[in-house]
Formats: sequence, C-alpha cells, structure tokens
Amino acid sequence: MIIINTTHIYQENTQVNTNHKGEARMTTAVSVKDVFKKFGKPASGKRFDWLPWRRTSSNGDQPEQSNGKGPNGNDAPLNQNGNEAVAKKEKGKARTIVAVDHVSFDVQTGEIFGVLGPNGSGKSTLIRLMSTLLLPDAGQIEVFGHDVVKEPMEVQRLINRVSVEASFFKKLSPMENLLYGARLYGLDGRETRTQVEEILHRLSLEERSISNPMEQMSRGMQQKVAIARALLSHPRLLLLDEPTTGLDPRSKREVQTVVRELQQRHNTTMLLTTHDMTEAETLCDRIAIMDKGKVVALDTPANLRAMVSSNNGHQPTLEDVFLELTGRTLKSEQNGDQSLFHAA
Repeated sequence: MIIINTTHIYQENTQVNTNHKGEARMTTAVSVKDVFKKFGKPASGKRFDWLPWRRTSSNGDQPEQSNGKGPNGNDAPLNQNGNEAVAKKEKGKARTIVAVDHVSFDVQTGEIFGVLGPNGSGKSTLIRLMSTLLLPDAGQIEVFGHDVVKEPMEVQRLINRVSVEASFFKKLSPMENLLYGARLYGLDGRETRTQVEEILHRLSLEERSISNPMEQMSRGMQQKVAIARALLSHPRLLLLDEPTTGLDPRSKREVQTVVRELQQRHNTTMLLTTHDMTEAETLCDRIAIMDKGKVVALDTPANLRAMVSSNNGHQPTLEDVFLELTGRTLKSEQNGDQSLFHAA
C-alpha cells in the first residue's frame, strides 16, 4: 500500500483541538452567512436595448443618435419599439431562479462537511460561490478568515475543487496534465513528478494509463486524475462536488480512503456534495440537507436519523431522512400485479 508523502505541506494546521470523534480540529474554516444567489434575465426585450447606440432609426438602417433621454425628455431607458420601459413590462415576466436562498452555516477546520440535496437544490452553486467562480448577490462567505469577494486570490491559494465535469487536455497524458497543473500552482518540477506518481498509484491508476492520452481513458479514470490534480496544491480546504460520480465500487472506495487519510493525517477541511447516502454517512462529521436553495436540516448523521421515526420496526436510514425532509416520500399502490411509485 502506497502512502502519499505530503506531511511537510500541512505544517500550517498545527493549532488544533478535537471534534466529537477525537479527530484534529482547529477554528472555523468556512463561514457562510445569509448567502443568496439567483440566476435569470430581465423580462423585457433584449437586455441592452435601452442603450442609446442600440436604438435604430425609423428606416431601420443606422443606429439613431440620441442624447440618452426618453421620448418624454426623461432618462428612461427605451425598449426595442422605442417606448419607455421603466414602468411597463413587455410580454412575459422576469424569469429568475433562486439557487441559494439565504444559507448560513460554519465548517470547522479538519471537518468533512456534507451537503445533500435533490438535483437543482443549489449544492453545486454553493461550491462555486465558495471557490470564487461565482459572486453572491447577498451575504458573505469567508474561507480561513478571507472574504471570497474581497480577497479572491487569497482564497484561491487555500482551496482546490473537484467537480463532476472536470476538464483536461484530452490529447495529453495524465502525467502531462498534472505537471502542467503543477506549473500553474508554482510547484517544483522534479518533486512534483514523484508526488504525481505516488498519488496516481494510490488511486490505483494503472502504470500504462499514466502515459496514455486522456481521451483513451474511461470517465471514472479521468475522475481519478481530477482528484489527483486537486491534491497537488495541498489545499487546506478541498471542495468535492460529487467526486465519486462515475466510479466503479472499488474505485469509489479508494477515493473515500484517500479522503479519510487527508482528514486524519493532515487535518484537511473538506466540503462534500454527493447523492450517495452511504458515502455521506460514512465520511461526514456533519451533513446539511438542502432543498430549493435552503438548508432544511443540519446535524450529525446520527442526529439526522433520529429526526425520523422508525418504520415497521426498521431503523431509519439517511435516505429516509432525505426523502422525508425534501418532501419526496414514495407511495406504493397495488394495481393487480403492478406497483406504482410516485412522488407525493
């Protein structure tokens, strides 16, 4: 069994206390305060039609020169028909989607914090907000005391992210992709090559695959390379957005083992989103369940299970809790020899 030798990288995480499992723990790593994020577009016409240089003349040939005033002499923007568009809406209403709806929680240093939720519940948007890829419309996110909006470069030095849609130079090999990434992180070439080999072997990537083009690899193997790339920068906060999606059971367990080692040996803080309830319950110290952009529950796996009463003498599982809290209970109706299952 090959162990990743990265102890020297994590010397910053030395002042610690312990969590409920007796594991190393420091202060607050991530602070999310009343964060709100929505997506959408305006209701009327084209977004920039009110700009003076976007208006067309009556013959439709050239943009009409304008002093920027509306037809009544005010500063009202005009729609594509030349009418004032301040108080009036054109056909249709503004379409906005609230992805993260005033979410608040803290993640402690060294904690594996899980986020569960149905598709479209805001999990990936939350990850992108933490990683500075998106800006919140309201609220504040701090990573080890650094504001993601005001100090994005400082945050980026402390984090890395593994997503289900990780991209690579497909004509290059895993080794070439990772060495390229290491250069971007400012890492030493010789030392990095040794570390890359250790990480890839630890993830059970075959020797012959390390030098072959990425385009010849399965999606699951490419996901392993994405995880290896994230480990190269030795992040203090690792954002794992469905990292085991597409992996076979053995590969999934290997990745989960690496996650545990990072926490136990290096006190790495991790935020994990997943649809695998067993994975969440096994790895996470605490879990937040999101639905429609809101956090509907946040506690340890054991306390979450205690929120749901036992059914027919069976102890509730995390999946039972998930279905109960997200309002998607399954009902069975007997119709001859068929069972129909539908959302309540």
